[in-house]
Amino acid sequence: MLVLNVAIGAYTLLVNPELIDRWAFKPFRVVREREWSRWLTAGFVHVSGMHLAFNMITLYFFGPYVEGVLGPWRFLIVYLGSELAANALTFWKHRDAPQYSAVGASGAISGVLFAFCLFEPFAMLGIMFIIPMPAILFAVLYVVLSIYASKREIGRVAHEAHLGGALGGLALTILMYPAAVTIFLAQLGLR
Repeated sequence: MLVLNVAIGAYTLLVNPELIDRWAFKPFRVVREREWSRWLTAGFVHVSGMHLAFNMITLYFFGPYVEGVLGPWRFLIVYLGSELAANALTFWKHRDAPQYSAVGASGAISGVLFAFCLFEPFAMLGIMFIIPMPAILFAVLYVVLSIYASKREIGRVAHEAHLGGALGGLALTILMYPAAVTIFLAQLGLR
């Protein structure tokens, strides 16, 4: 997924930028123009090199671990399913907004990150490579801030997509790998 994202992201940013708009997730158009492919294509285009790099660095750090636990097929389902869950929440919130548009793999990445938190809730993360924080604390803060920012519509970020992806990643991981719940509870000392 990392190589595919970088290849498509670089191509759309450097060679054919019009694809960014053509592949963006636009809920209004999805319904009215039946452009169903946008549910997936939006996750492979980014608005800038920094946007792409931030998502891919996060995938690089957490993806291999989650793929190692789940295996490649279940990892792929978690990744793509999280993207769809992210877009589902975005769709619900912005379905009547003709100008709304979202791009990026953030929803899928959120799902992978939250799957990681199921297996390693106390792993220390370096937030912005500086601030040490246990994964579970990061996850809780991430959800709270995403809900807050989504309600306030802060910035040009699809905060609801982050939340939808995180929930999708958790649900799909538990559905396909039920032992994740036991592992998580054991890590918390509740089992």
